[in-house]
Amino acid sequence: MANKTTKYASAWYALAATRILLGFVFLWAFLDKAFGLGVATKASNAWLAGGSPTSGFLQMGVNPESPFAEFFHSLAGSSVVDYLFMLGLLGIGVALLLGVGLRIAAVTGTVLLLMMWAASLPLENNPLVDDHVVYAAVLWVIAAGRRELSLAPWWTNQETVKKNKWLW
Repeated sequence: MANKTTKYASAWYALAATRILLGFVFLWAFLDKAFGLGVATKASNAWLAGGSPTSGFLQMGVNPESPFAEFFHSLAGSSVVDYLFMLGLLGIGVALLLGVGLRIAAVTGTVLLLMMWAASLPLENNPLVDDHVVYAAVLWVIAAGRRELSLAPWWTNQETVKKNKWLW
């Protein structure tokens, strides 16, 4: 009989692949908004060209029937909101790709995703669950799982991380 390590190896590698793919989702959003790669963001609207990476969504993407619509509209154009959003996309994306700081990525990613979920209320196809909720749940599964294909062995040996388990 195989031991647990080999018995579930394919599941842990599947989770690692999921982590890396989700990391690319966040990192791609950062890169496209920062540089205007022309997929979702035109070069003229890039953050580095002076555009706001959040204004489009906060002005036009928020469901006007959302009970939080006014709140999200009030955030549009705020440089603080832009910086926090972009820092979040970059940090979450890098953490997921490298497999380090996954607890922080799960917390910050959940906050970001649940805010986007709230902006979408009421949902079109399901009263409670959409892709934002699913991604948030996946972040927590990743944070609780093994760290295959990652820099976790190096990361967890850093003195700061050893002293602050929340950084794991």
